[in-house]
Amino acid sequence: MKILDKYIIKELLGPFLFGVASFSSIFIGTSTLFRIAQYVTKYGASLLSVTKLFFYSLPSIVVLTFPMSMLLASLLAFGRLSGASEVTAMRSGGISFFRLSAPVLVVALGVSLFSVAFNELVVPQSTVAYNQIIQNEIMKNTTPKSQEHIIIKDLKGDTIERLTYARRYDENSKSMQGISMQEFDNGRMVRVESAEKAEWKDGRWIMYNGVINDLSAEGNVERTMRFNQQLMPVDKTPKAISQEQKKPDEMTIRELRQNIKALKREYVNTSVYEVEMHQRFSIPMASFIFALVGTPLGLQPNRSSSSIGLGISIIIIFIYYIIMTISGALGQGGALPPLFSAWLPNLIALAAGIYLVRRASR
Repeated sequence: MKILDKYIIKELLGPFLFGVASFSSIFIGTSTLFRIAQYVTKYGASLLSVTKLFFYSLPSIVVLTFPMSMLLASLLAFGRLSGASEVTAMRSGGISFFRLSAPVLVVALGVSLFSVAFNELVVPQSTVAYNQIIQNEIMKNTTPKSQEHIIIKDLKGDTIERLTYARRYDENSKSMQGISMQEFDNGRMVRVESAEKAEWKDGRWIMYNGVINDLSAEGNVERTMRFNQQLMPVDKTPKAISQEQKKPDEMTIRELRQNIKALKREYVNTSVYEVEMHQRFSIPMASFIFALVGTPLGLQPNRSSSSIGLGISIIIIFIYYIIMTISGALGQGGALPPLFSAWLPNLIALAAGIYLVRRASR
């Protein structure tokens, strides 16, 4: 690594860490602490429970601050270099804008890739733990009275052996309606079972009024059997099934894909899951795109002040997240394709970044 690269990265590191700390504090102060206070006042949550809630909420907050911090860091770093006439000296020495911005973009790409991994390996697990504390320690094991689009996975290691879908689960009657079950052998679907309903009786699930289809290696139906009543090959209790259900933000990318595939087989709208899955990539990649925007902006006149850089960052971030919220809602509602709705804010920011880079490189 050349001296120039080390120097620019050093200029970048301080503002980036400052941004992560500052933006995280804003999120915590305006949202997290308010919710925690409500759990204390309404439900009498213990100090231990709210402390765990606080720490489990951090990963989902921190990962959102990476793009913001990258924008702030690139603005402040190049604003300071430009204000001290160091950029002018570098460019007089034959160093192009693209060469100056290269270390920033490499760091930003690294932050984006790290964010994707962090979003997949840490955030879903911490979100699950956060919600379990609310349910088990604060709400005292309360479960929803009814849930729709239930998915039950029976795994052998990391391989799915059976995937069960229920259109609706009712806690009061301990029953499920609209059952569809797929059984797999080494990844190949070998049997499909469907039933009108299933009820929990004497520690077992009993299915009623159903059909069993055995499938050939080519996926064709080899044999069909009908039944009025049959034991359901699922040994999970109603409470376990209810607590096993995850919200989209609690799932890994792999789980999102599995749920999307299972729900599409039942002709259920999967837009919410698809938008969430695509945002697992689009939001982290905003770090790279914001660096593309922030670097040329930092070179503009009157950018040496950190307060100006912070103000510009907040305005850009505010606009970006408004667009992200609106496009995400349109994608979840089916007005926009999920892939397009997740990436629309980045496409707009990318277009702005390319324009600013072209202008700065003249």
